[in-house]
Amino acid sequence: MDKPTMQMLSVREKGGQTRKVTQYLATFSVAINAVIAGTILAWSSPALPQLQPLDNSTVINPTESIAEKEYFVNHTTSNDSQLINSLGQPADFLLNTKDSSLASSILAIGALIVALPVGVLAQKIGRRPTILLLSVPLTINWLLIIFANGAGMLIAARFFAGLGTGGICVTAPMYIGEIAETSIRGSLGAFFQIFLTSGILFTYVIGGLTQWRTLSIISAILPPLSVIVFWWMPETPQYLLSKNRRRDAETSLRWLRGPNADLTGELEDLQKEIENAARHRAGFSRLLTSRAPRIALICSLGLMFFQQFSGINTVIFYTNNIFLAAGSNIPPFIATIIVGVVQTIATYISSLLIERAGRRILLLQSCIIMGLCLVVLGGYFKLQENGTNLASVGWIPLICLVLFIISYSMGFGPIPWMMMPELFAVEYRGTASGATVIMNWFLTFVVTLCFPLMKDAIGMYNCFWFFACFMATCVFFVFFLIPETKGKTISQIQDILAGHK
Repeated sequence: MDKPTMQMLSVREKGGQTRKVTQYLATFSVAINAVIAGTILAWSSPALPQLQPLDNSTVINPTESIAEKEYFVNHTTSNDSQLINSLGQPADFLLNTKDSSLASSILAIGALIVALPVGVLAQKIGRRPTILLLSVPLTINWLLIIFANGAGMLIAARFFAGLGTGGICVTAPMYIGEIAETSIRGSLGAFFQIFLTSGILFTYVIGGLTQWRTLSIISAILPPLSVIVFWWMPETPQYLLSKNRRRDAETSLRWLRGPNADLTGELEDLQKEIENAARHRAGFSRLLTSRAPRIALICSLGLMFFQQFSGINTVIFYTNNIFLAAGSNIPPFIATIIVGVVQTIATYISSLLIERAGRRILLLQSCIIMGLCLVVLGGYFKLQENGTNLASVGWIPLICLVLFIISYSMGFGPIPWMMMPELFAVEYRGTASGATVIMNWFLTFVVTLCFPLMKDAIGMYNCFWFFACFMATCVFFVFFLIPETKGKTISQIQDILAGHK
């Protein structure tokens, strides 16, 4: 084993060896739920087009021959008793525009509803049992889809998917943040987004090659798998100490840090945090009135706001147009796979850099580069709309697309989720994480709902410029407000937020 790998797995701290590999194992186990969330978020992209009526503008499937596509378009009408879906197989049922829209948007509604209750539940019964319980709505989602015989079952499935996904977005980052030691907390925190993008990529690939029900059957394997793997992981030491279970907390920490680690100092620091939390019982009013938690909430909500208003959904939505502008004849589903691959690789690179470069610099590069890419894309498509011949510079939007995805995936993709548990003291973590996730899903719903209307009202190029303005504002937000949390304990972060640095 080479020296860097040895350093990653084991370092000398306080006279004893701290084992890293078990922390990575626990993070990997809980992050399987992020893969599930990714499959759920991406499911509608390949699946819903297969459940919509065909017309003469429908693209059947990029993997089929032109002759096959023409045959299915010319020989299928909305009055046929056996309509053909996008893979040329009989569809059991079809969705109208209203049903498709509801199936897409109700996911966010479910996530909104569950975020705060799940945060409270994690404080009451623990992080581990809450995460295990979330496998129930995630499994119900896939079962309802697999056996769906109409729009009602499909819409109900997506609602349960929202319940499970919203809950995972609260509890998984919280669990990872509490089991990780300070030196690798950022790298482990990035795992959530890495696995999320991996789930999205998995769905793009499988969904592009199979029928929607087959995709759902394959995806249904993941929730039981996550239970089997995560069942053996420990509860977080912070939660156990908060319930006066010091011996259990020491056992959990010993498993996470290894048999040779000196736990005395870390246990005492954790105990002090818990005792301080007990003296200042956290209600939502105190979250708003005390300086440190209030600034933490502003930072966390602000990061989620700028994540959604970075224009990421706009760029993803316009991916095929950007490939076409570059003169590419790559099929749409291949284009989405390329974007998924770039996003996953860049998120992984972020996990390697986050403990070296820090959070702030990665956030700053993210909003600056994304903003510039949005300005250039807006200008390109404005000129294109005006009839300017841009054939010789068709590569520009493709370069902007790749740079935008890389920049987002190294900054505003993973870091808001990773910093969410970092910013809050233990007594506020459940409530504040729930409120932050509610904010994220609410903005997801708003942007998804309003973007098509904006596009029709002001044009695509103005949409790019609209989001570029938010990225310009984001530079000042990150520079003046977001603290650097790299290498700092929760107590040190709270001192910075309270103005005691």
